[in-house]
Amino acid sequence: MNRRTVIKNLALIIGGAVLLPSCVHQDGTSYVQLKHVNIDAEQQKLIADIAETIIPKTNTPGAKDLNLPAFVLKMIDDCYDKKGQEAFVAGMKAFTSMVKAKYGKDFSDLDAKQREAILTDIEKNANAGNAPKGRGRKPKASKPAGPDPIMGFYWGVKGQTVFGYTTSQYFMTKQIVYELVPGRYTVHYPVKKLNLKSA
Repeated sequence: MNRRTVIKNLALIIGGAVLLPSCVHQDGTSYVQLKHVNIDAEQQKLIADIAETIIPKTNTPGAKDLNLPAFVLKMIDDCYDKKGQEAFVAGMKAFTSMVKAKYGKDFSDLDAKQREAILTDIEKNANAGNAPKGRGRKPKASKPAGPDPIMGFYWGVKGQTVFGYTTSQYFMTKQIVYELVPGRYTVHYPVKKLNLKSA
C-alpha cells in the first residue's frame, strides 16, 4: 500500500476524531448540520426529547438510542418544501411558548409525566378533528393542519419519528424479521389444510 495514502487517511481519521466531540451535546445527543432549516442546538434537543417521549427507552431502545432525532431533522431539511420548513419552525416556536406559559420552563426541563401530558393533550385535540390527513408515512408535509401551527409541528415530529422507527435496522431485524421477496419456500404442505371445495 502507498505510504502517502495511509498517512493521509490517518490524518483525516485523527482530524475527524478531534472534531467529533463538538457535534455531541452534554447529554450525549448528537446534532445534525442542516442546509435549509435554521434550527439551533436547543431546538434540536427539543425535537430529540419529543421523539424520546413518543418512543421512550424501555427494555427496547428509545428514539435517541436509534438516532431518530437526526432522522427527523434530515427529513425536515431534505424533504419538506420551504413553506413546510417555515411552518415547522413557526410551530416549534409556538410549541415552546405554549409549554413555557403552562409550566414556566422548557419542555426538556419537565419530567416524563409532564411531557406525556403535553403530547397527550395535543393528541386529544387531534382526535377532535384537528389532525392533518395522511401524515403517517409520507415524508413530505408542507402545511400544518388548520390555524394551529403547534399541531403541524407535533405531527411532523411524530410522523417522522414513527416512520424512522419502523424502517430502522433494529425494527426490521429484531421486531419484524424481514424476508426477501419471494419469501420462504414451503415444500411440504398438508392438502387437508388447503380447504379445497369440490365444484
